[in-house]
Amino acid sequence: MQIRADQLPAQLERGLKAVYTVHGDEPLQAQEAADAIRAAARAAGHAERKVFTVSGAHFDWSGVLGAAQAMSLFADRQLIEIRIPSGKPGKEGSEALQRYCQTLPDDVLTLVQLPRLDGQQVKSAWFGALDAAGVSVRIEPIERKALPAWLAQRLARQGQRVQGGEAGQHTLAFFADRVEGNLLAAHQELQKLGLLYPAGELSFEQVEAAVLNVARYDVFKLGEAILGGQVARALRMLDGLRAEGEAPVLVHWTLADDIRALHRVRQAVDAGRPLPLALREARVWGLKEKLFERVLPLLADHQLAHWLEAASICDGLVKGLRHPGWPADPWEGLRRLVLMMLEPLRVMPGAARRVAPRLALQPAA
Repeated sequence: MQIRADQLPAQLERGLKAVYTVHGDEPLQAQEAADAIRAAARAAGHAERKVFTVSGAHFDWSGVLGAAQAMSLFADRQLIEIRIPSGKPGKEGSEALQRYCQTLPDDVLTLVQLPRLDGQQVKSAWFGALDAAGVSVRIEPIERKALPAWLAQRLARQGQRVQGGEAGQHTLAFFADRVEGNLLAAHQELQKLGLLYPAGELSFEQVEAAVLNVARYDVFKLGEAILGGQVARALRMLDGLRAEGEAPVLVHWTLADDIRALHRVRQAVDAGRPLPLALREARVWGLKEKLFERVLPLLADHQLAHWLEAASICDGLVKGLRHPGWPADPWEGLRRLVLMMLEPLRVMPGAARRVAPRLALQPAA
């Protein structure tokens, strides 16, 4: 049975399962899910805990299988944790996990911790055995648009809240901008607010004075911000990636990949393909699929051609080649490309169809 992290507390209250598999790359939520399972296990009498970390292809699985069958010397029940940092137990591990799930005694509760799994891993026999034996907790990242609500919920847990109405939304948006992509740091900043100020309402000035800028940006989210017409966020992410030491080659590759995909989809639609089929053929999935559906009607053919040409120029810039009329600094070139893409896509608050003032492109260096 697969559930989301926010469904775990209710499931634990209904009774413990034999196996809990926590998988995902968000450290804070994975840690909190594992802690909740451990606490429920202790409350149910699983007082003895054994931890196994699968390191490499030559891990000895016999110790795990033996621990599950051995009688505890110090407690009636055991909690066994199996950590697989790579997410790949290997052939021997796959067979061992399937055998393990078939022979679990009633006095053993197992917690398996994994990173984010791809579709092939989720469909594997070993994961299917773990899922069938208990509960799989899927850890999903908190997207930027859901982050203000998440912060408000966490503030409420410690007896604090922001102002009502637009002022409070502004405070939460500011807070979210400061901690985007870094939930562990967001958790620390929330704890800091709990220590600095008493329970009750927090003003914007209090949050602004206390919360550090600890945001971390994912290069693959930059394209989503651009396609969503989020000018301030896209430029903030670009500056953040530069400050974090991200390679400009990778940033260019992600932007160019989106541009090429948009061009392929437009050509397919112009050739008579239905848009959903054209998106599938271009391997555009999930949130990007919805963004492409929004963006394509806003773009003329000459704009896509202009983007392709600009992406080609930036390809040279990030490899150390100069181009007349473009900045020599690859990051400034990428900034111009981002602004060029945002020009027809930007969204004005409360008026998505209104024409916003033209963006000022970076002058040539």
